[in-house]
Amino acid sequence: MILNKLSILNYKNIRQAELAFSPKLNCFLGNNGMGKTNLLDAVYYLSFCRSYLNTPDTQVISWEQNVCVVQGDYAYEGREEEIFCALRRGQKKVFRRNKKEYERLSDHIGLLPLVMVSPLDSILIQGGSEERRRFMDLIISQQDKTYLQALIQYNKVLVQRNALLKAPDFQPAFLEVLDQRLTDFGRVVYEGRRRMIEEFTPIFNRYYQAIAGSSEEIRLRYVSQLDEADLRDLLARGRERDRVVGYTTMGIHKDELEMKLEDFLIRRIGSQGQNKSFLIALKLAQFAFLKAKSGTAPLLLLDDIFDKLDAERVARIISLVRQEEFGQIFITDTNRKYLDEILSAVADERVLFEVERGEARLMV
Repeated sequence: MILNKLSILNYKNIRQAELAFSPKLNCFLGNNGMGKTNLLDAVYYLSFCRSYLNTPDTQVISWEQNVCVVQGDYAYEGREEEIFCALRRGQKKVFRRNKKEYERLSDHIGLLPLVMVSPLDSILIQGGSEERRRFMDLIISQQDKTYLQALIQYNKVLVQRNALLKAPDFQPAFLEVLDQRLTDFGRVVYEGRRRMIEEFTPIFNRYYQAIAGSSEEIRLRYVSQLDEADLRDLLARGRERDRVVGYTTMGIHKDELEMKLEDFLIRRIGSQGQNKSFLIALKLAQFAFLKAKSGTAPLLLLDDIFDKLDAERVARIISLVRQEEFGQIFITDTNRKYLDEILSAVADERVLFEVERGEARLMV
């Protein structure tokens, strides 16, 4: 899959841009705060209908403007795909594929596989368990529609159940119905996460060893309450406690993905370099996993990934992204030294932009 052209109007600090890309390597060079990350974020938005930076839609639209438009023209398995997104203040966002509007935004997820690596990824290690669940969900949802719909429905039922637990006119019969629905949807999510981590872990180990250049043992361990019992039994067992606290204490919304270095959680013992190597390996493994499942190379977005890495780790990453298995790549950096090293490896299949104050200028 290749993003040939990107058109932007009023996306954050990018007032207007019309960019044509190389099918291999596209680099954005500029100081911090100039708009490099916002350009990548606009590409991400076209794949996932939301900002990677979790920016609310009302703040995606440029200051003092009323409308934002992002459009991408893709070449995908011998066909062309035009994806159009428009946001207007006070109105529902519009997403169109080849000029036909989606009825449900979830129908779009997975069409344009994409992996983004960013300094914000540190939250995967340092943040709460919800961040690691989101990581698993994002990977699986891009290649499994049944999983995505089960996850959406589970979260809707969970909201209903929590509301019922707090209601003064509590209805036990209705709770029974909700518990069965949670069990059905939760089982799909649990099995999907368990299978994914089993397949994903060997790929992740391979990339970590390639980046870190060491024999350190790293592990991913999926932990769920459903490892021990059926969700229906767990919900029944915790019903009285749930009524007291006013929310559901059992279920796949409590799952955890333990990230370990040797026998310890990496967030407790990992150095800056080890943490960053761990995160980049996670994302490159995500790329390889999605490519294997979909048969096409996702877009790879690398946002300022060389900061806080030693020269040897940088060299290993550069060597990895040079490989043929990676398709179209977008890189941002403030340091042209690393970009020049990558550019020198890809001959003419490259484009370099200088980004300043929200404007991207093609460099020779």
